Amino acid sequence: MRVYFIIISLLMLSSMTLMAQVSEPDGEVGDVDDIEIDEADMMSRMITEERLSKHLNVIASDEYEGRETGMPGQRLAAEYIAGQLKEFGYNSSVDNSYFQKITFAYSRWNELTLEVNENKYRYMWDFYAFPSSNISMEMIETDEVLFLGYGIDDKEYSDYKDVDVKGKVIMVYQGEPLTRDSVSHMTKKRRYSDWALEWKKKLETAKRKGVKAVIFIEPNIKRKVSKYRDRLLRGSVEIGEDAIGMDENFSNSIYVSTKVAKAIIGKKQYRKFIKYRDKIRKSGKPKSLPLPAKVKMKMEKEANVIQGENVLGFLEGTDPKLKDEIVVVSAHYDHLGKRGDDIYNGADDNGSGSSTILNMAEAFLKAKENGMGPRRSILFLWVSGEEKGLLGSEYYVKHPVFPLDKTIANVNVDMVGRVDEKHKGNPNYIYVIGADRLSTELHDINEAANKKYTQLELDYTYNAEDDPNRYYYRSDHYNFAEKGIPAVFYFSGVHEDYHRISDTVEKIQFEKMVKIGKLIFHTVWQLANQDKTIEVNVFDEE
Repeated sequence: MRVYFIIISLLMLSSMTLMAQVSEPDGEVGDVDDIEIDEADMMSRMITEERLSKHLNVIASDEYEGRETGMPGQRLAAEYIAGQLKEFGYNSSVDNSYFQKITFAYSRWNELTLEVNENKYRYMWDFYAFPSSNISMEMIETDEVLFLGYGIDDKEYSDYKDVDVKGKVIMVYQGEPLTRDSVSHMTKKRRYSDWALEWKKKLETAKRKGVKAVIFIEPNIKRKVSKYRDRLLRGSVEIGEDAIGMDENFSNSIYVSTKVAKAIIGKKQYRKFIKYRDKIRKSGKPKSLPLPAKVKMKMEKEANVIQGENVLGFLEGTDPKLKDEIVVVSAHYDHLGKRGDDIYNGADDNGSGSSTILNMAEAFLKAKENGMGPRRSILFLWVSGEEKGLLGSEYYVKHPVFPLDKTIANVNVDMVGRVDEKHKGNPNYIYVIGADRLSTELHDINEAANKKYTQLELDYTYNAEDDPNRYYYRSDHYNFAEKGIPAVFYFSGVHEDYHRISDTVEKIQFEKMVKIGKLIFHTVWQLANQDKTIEVNVFDEE
């Protein structure tokens, strides 16, 4: 520590330069000659391949069994992160603990079958259903399915008007009726209404109307099954013990391929069905059509309560006027767990992000110990439940340990250890997502930090509002952004090992992680230390 005190003494003379040998934070000796001390640069050197590798080799080890939320491996990872925080010197943040406990409701299918006109169809091939939004039913049977347009009941448009649906099985399209120019009949604009955006509205309405079950037509079933594969195979997880029983607010529902939908419609009714569908889209006027079809659905599930936790490391700011303001630095540490003997280690997803902010937490604490701020407070937040639907971060913003109105920014790190197909041969890049959505200043801060310190290629491909991957909505920063908090998401893209058992530590590019970690460090440093609080200056036109 002697060399740190030497450095701190010299830093008191900010206009002077060093003309001597000093030790850098990682312990290496270097020559400093006519170079002004840059505190941020000096402390960022604590982000090293050695430290990152140490953490990642533990977090992504077989012992932690893929860190599935609510499972023993996830708790081991939480204990490791908390243990490191304690070793660094962090005080516990929540009721003498480093943990924010979360109760989850877990449900999965025991048996799910579908028959149409005595033909059996295959789960996750021809149809799927979410256990969390269905009550357990030994058998649902009907000799007639009622086509009911889009299943909407609104003053602007109602499929239910003057139609008796009590006790019936209905089949509907997802979304809402649009003209050929993609104008919604609901909003009268090229913008969806809540009926298209909030899936619960249709099922709650169906329940109130007495509908027995809703069959949704899903034209992109392969893509959707791939997207929801883990939830469909492993079960659904919702926040809160009260989530068990929430399914009673909904009519049972199932999503079927166009192949199954055509079997329900039948050859005789097909032309009439298409005619009605097109009339709805063109005129915005509802049409219903009874479809004679023998449908049987067996939907048996089990439900129970599991426990998870977020991990918190809080570093209080040093400036009495600014320390009430907080920068949240987040990463999810959960992954997919085990399936049989296969372990989904999740080294990149998201052992890489978890290890990066753990290394950053050590560096910022060391900076504080040596009189280098941060002026504002920083909360390092490791969330669970991300793979189940961003649940850990959702829980935090609903039950914040520190006030959200004092939370000035969220910096989120998710998958920063590999190279995607687009950048093969050029690892010096990072996708930056969301920085300019609420604050152009956040975008500018990140750009300036990169220009001065890291010179990475900043790729904004996935920041486009029409990005079909919708990554802006798919990581934990989004729950903060929804609350009006400027948020940026760092991401190096998907690769051939994404969500596979082959996402292991030996494939991680630690040199790349260091560069990205330093960029994130410098961005957080600026957010935490600049005189002026970052501004929210981009607003939704709505």
